[in-house]
Amino acid sequence: MTAFRHALIPAAALVAGLLWISPLLLLCWGAFHPGGEAMRLSFATPLGLGNFSQAWHVAPFARYLMNTVAIVTLLLVLQLTVCTLAAFALARMQFTGRGIVFGLVLLQLMVMPEVLIAENYLTIARLGQVDAYLGVALPYVASAFGIFLLRQTFMTVPQELEDAGRIEGLSRLGILLKVYVPLARPTYLAYALVSISYHWNNFLWPLVATQTEKSRPATVGMALFAAPETGVDWGVLSAGTLLCVGPLVLAFLLFQRQFMQSFMQAGVK
Repeated sequence: MTAFRHALIPAAALVAGLLWISPLLLLCWGAFHPGGEAMRLSFATPLGLGNFSQAWHVAPFARYLMNTVAIVTLLLVLQLTVCTLAAFALARMQFTGRGIVFGLVLLQLMVMPEVLIAENYLTIARLGQVDAYLGVALPYVASAFGIFLLRQTFMTVPQELEDAGRIEGLSRLGILLKVYVPLARPTYLAYALVSISYHWNNFLWPLVATQTEKSRPATVGMALFAAPETGVDWGVLSAGTLLCVGPLVLAFLLFQRQFMQSFMQAGVK
């Protein structure tokens, strides 16, 4: 019975892994097979790279990918800055109403971003940031998850290290940058991975906040391929989708060990 159980667990894990990765495998199959053969699971169909070339020229994919990288990078920098300052204040600074402020931050976790789309659009319109990178990034800058995660990490830092920094003559900002931030590096990396993967694939808010190719990310640009009035070429659609998700998948394959270590260390803290 024990031997059967030991054999069953790896088999179940393999089946679950294949089910999880099956959409990506189907996507790769369609991307390398032309036209009507994209959805036919036949090994007799020819392979080719024509779908990628066609997808690259049907829409300005280079511009879309550049917009995606710019939005994600800008948003991550703003998030890390705001979340670091807010988390440090909530973890180490004493002020009236600190518990209430932290409770309001946690309350934000219960609010779905889609509920605030109309109000967020009116806000960026007043600021003149419609169809701009900053307009896409602004609603997500004060991340409640990031503030909570960093606050919990900062609270584990021994008080003696902060006292030693004060003895060395460091200011409060200097203590934050030279004591707390280096010790929270695994947490920063773990949060950065979550933020990048989420906002790289975000669709609804960028669809509302962008209007032209000047700021439109790749996820919104992909809608051009699925327009019913122009027909759907599944091979080209699969190739375009693979171009969008390819950088994230490649980054994970190259740095998966570092990814897992950062999540484990952040979880332990």
